Amino acid sequence: MQPRNMSMSGVVDLAAVKAAGEAKQKAEQARADAAQGRGAPAPSGLVIDVSEATFEAEVLQRSAEVPVVIDFWAEWCEPCKQLSPVLERLTQEYAGRVLLAKIDVDRNQMLMQQFGVQGIPAVFAVVAGQALPLFQGAAPEQQIRATLDQLVQVAEQRFGITGLAAPPEGGEEQPAAPQAPEDPVLAAAQEALDAGDLSGAIQAYRNKLTDEPGNVEAKVGLAMAELLSRVREMDARQVRKDAADRPDDVAAQLQVADLDMAGGHVEDAFGRLVDTVRRTAGEDRDAARVRLLELFEVIGAEDPRVVSARAALARALF
Repeated sequence: MQPRNMSMSGVVDLAAVKAAGEAKQKAEQARADAAQGRGAPAPSGLVIDVSEATFEAEVLQRSAEVPVVIDFWAEWCEPCKQLSPVLERLTQEYAGRVLLAKIDVDRNQMLMQQFGVQGIPAVFAVVAGQALPLFQGAAPEQQIRATLDQLVQVAEQRFGITGLAAPPEGGEEQPAAPQAPEDPVLAAAQEALDAGDLSGAIQAYRNKLTDEPGNVEAKVGLAMAELLSRVREMDARQVRKDAADRPDDVAAQLQVADLDMAGGHVEDAFGRLVDTVRRTAGEDRDAARVRLLELFEVIGAEDPRVVSARAALARALF
């Protein structure tokens, strides 16, 4: 059974808009607690050993407050012995902007399977209950640092998660960051999602984008709400059978791509649509291209899988 509120193969979660809102609220509370000397971890607490029994509390729940980096390792793994000290040192250096959760694959086979780990060392992140693969193997420190910088940026921009404040020097309290006023239109969209009113949520996000075409939260929310609306009534088994039986049926390929995305199989969804663009022309090609661009919005332009798929789309088109 997969951990709650989590897509183990990617960053997609059909309740992600709601999770983002809740994560922002928890992040604000965490910052307020940290400013008052509550909840901020000591430096030694930034690196933790995690098991299947503690995964939900130590990773899923804490990911609402701080990005959690997961290091899958084993005692017999030589590359792990090269990578782990670098991750631990950088985690201390980032001083509460990330946590490092170390998972011994020999003792936690179920977690290894749930994340789809094929080899170790393997590094993932969990932000607001959503899993994101980062890299595999003993990467150079410069690459790791760049990846962590991007993770921190995505966590803050998309979910309002800025990490846990490090204990202030000399025990002096720092003022809590002011809380931004809630946007009424986005709040209405959130309420509609909570009530299962997808059409209402979609309309609210569209209203927001009419006023602010560049609003990132509204773009992501609209793309996710529309995806959820499309897959809500699907018979997954029949959709996949139709796509296999009719490979030239573009509508069938679009449906199964939506299912893949909703299930967290991001690369499968992107690959299917790029192949469909490559094999079609005219209106069929345009339909596949537009759907692929919509799914890019669900993941976010900064995600490396989107960057790769954009390049593949360009090659297919030109």
